[in-house]
Amino acid sequence: MDVPALHLVIDGEADVTDNNPTMMEAVDSYLLLKKDKQSPTFIRAAKRNGRYVAEALGNRPITSYSSSDAATFRDHLFEKGLSLGSVKRIFGSVRSIINLVMREHGIEGSNAFARTYMPDRDDSQDRLPIPQDKMNILQKACHETDDEMRWLIALISDTGMRLSEAVGLHKDDIFLEGPIPHIVVQTHPWRRLKTKSSARHITLVGTSLWAARRLLEHGNDYAFPRYCDGQTCNANSASAALNKWIKTIIGEGFVVHGLRHSLRDRLRAVECPADIVDAIGGWTTKGIGHAYGKGYSMEILAKWMRKIECQPGR
Repeated sequence: MDVPALHLVIDGEADVTDNNPTMMEAVDSYLLLKKDKQSPTFIRAAKRNGRYVAEALGNRPITSYSSSDAATFRDHLFEKGLSLGSVKRIFGSVRSIINLVMREHGIEGSNAFARTYMPDRDDSQDRLPIPQDKMNILQKACHETDDEMRWLIALISDTGMRLSEAVGLHKDDIFLEGPIPHIVVQTHPWRRLKTKSSARHITLVGTSLWAARRLLEHGNDYAFPRYCDGQTCNANSASAALNKWIKTIIGEGFVVHGLRHSLRDRLRAVECPADIVDAIGGWTTKGIGHAYGKGYSMEILAKWMRKIECQPGR
């Protein structure tokens, strides 16, 4: 028995007669209802994930999709080479869009994407920490090339910042005067933070301090205008370019996110307490008690950051 081919063209019209919103209409309605959360990244993700459904299954009314359609969509995403984690995130977004629009329009029935089986697939890619010897080579190359892309890598290398946090910095977030040079990581209209604990102060040491000084010597209001203009913050574009360059310097298997993993290892190596490691990196510390109080002072955080600068091999 022949299997019918997938519909892979978005024509902007519903493929079956139904008065309920189509997938792409549902995306528009969802974004209108969620206008308080409309960061550029949020908008792009919702539109992209809705478009994935429309491309694979047709831009049909959301009530016309079946559980077998959802399974076909899952397989289509795997065939595109997406990892299990990416497929789960796309399904989570599509579920949220359809659930909210169904509730808002009083649509009865079930969401076809609600209970789709996800097979166990060990296809996640580990981000390897960058060892100290390769870190030294990378930081030396940043000093030698001395341009905006290299300042970005250098800034992350001794702070462990997330790439999106660094790309979205305004120059007013950088403080070099006073006894503790530091960066303030905070939410901006063009860049949201991943978690509540992501908002923090990070002491600048070593190569990151050098990069911060170079950034303030240039006139743009945004630290990295190539990737952030105050309207949008394109960390994905930055990631592709930086990873390509990093591989030419220290070899395959290492990416910019590995610098964040390296900071955690470097702090462990100087026996930094785990909750201080979390505070420096903006990781969420488990346990009810950690939600109380003001957290660690800049002086305490700076003490541990200065210790990693003095590690053997630096």
